[in-house]
Amino acid sequence: MIVQALLGEFLHEAENTRKLLNAIPDSALDYKPSEKNWTTGQLASHIAEVYNWFDPTFNQDVMEMTEYKYDKGDITKAANIVAKFEENVKKAQAVLENAKDDTMMNMWAMHFNGQIGGFPPMPRITVVRGFLFNHLYHHRGELVVYLRATGNKVPGLYGPTADDVNMG
Repeated sequence: MIVQALLGEFLHEAENTRKLLNAIPDSALDYKPSEKNWTTGQLASHIAEVYNWFDPTFNQDVMEMTEYKYDKGDITKAANIVAKFEENVKKAQAVLENAKDDTMMNMWAMHFNGQIGGFPPMPRITVVRGFLFNHLYHHRGELVVYLRATGNKVPGLYGPTADDVNMG
């Protein structure tokens, strides 16, 4: 039941992520609101990458970040970021479809050089909700702001946006 509930949310929210990533024009990829922020391209690439974390989150008890490798590809074109998202989301869906409820309360941790870091040991379900799902939603919210700041339309994720209807 746990995995089935997660899968339903995953599928719905992956579609929302897809809509948002598809709304990014190449002209907005270099925008960043401050020197401390990522560019739109970097942020969108990170959103696509989070789907790559499903396998180690569901299938390992410890994710050793110093051993983690990821090729984000060419992020100078929005279509490339969307393609990487599609590749990662397909793998993430397969991982989730093969997950078992009886592993959701197993302890999971993130390590850096063998030391606890990032996430202390906690039940896998907590990590899935926080590290995977909520993390994605947080960054999608940032991306909505980036799109607005660059004068681009924002797709409705949970209903229409001001771009879809006259909100005045």
